[in-house]
Amino acid sequence: QVQLVESGGGLVQPGGSLRLSCAASGSIFSINAMGWYRQAPGKQRELVAAITSGGSTNYADSVKGRFTISRDNANTVYLQMNSLKPEDTAVYYCNADLRATDHYYGMDYWGKGTLVTVSS
Repeated sequence: QVQLVESGGGLVQPGGSLRLSCAASGSIFSINAMGWYRQAPGKQRELVAAITSGGSTNYADSVKGRFTISRDNANTVYLQMNSLKPEDTAVYYCNADLRATDHYYGMDYWGKGTLVTVSS
């Protein structure tokens, strides 16, 4: 069983910073990519940033220059968020495209989300 657990959300003031973490655990054979999505109230879920196993990154235009996605040697991905704006307020979800040891093919896995609120 694979599990993604996010942490690091909270309340910050505009212009502040926050770092989100996502730890993937369980019987993982390989990970192709991990990323962060967010969903604001009344809006659709959107991709924020993603990183492949090779280190390639991709960002939404709205966060370029402010957010940075990274990963460590373990199956953990981070999202450093700087210069936060009220429009960044959303539930942030961790996503992983990975293959579990008991499956032949890769699948998408999702965390339960962590709330980020940017407000003064």
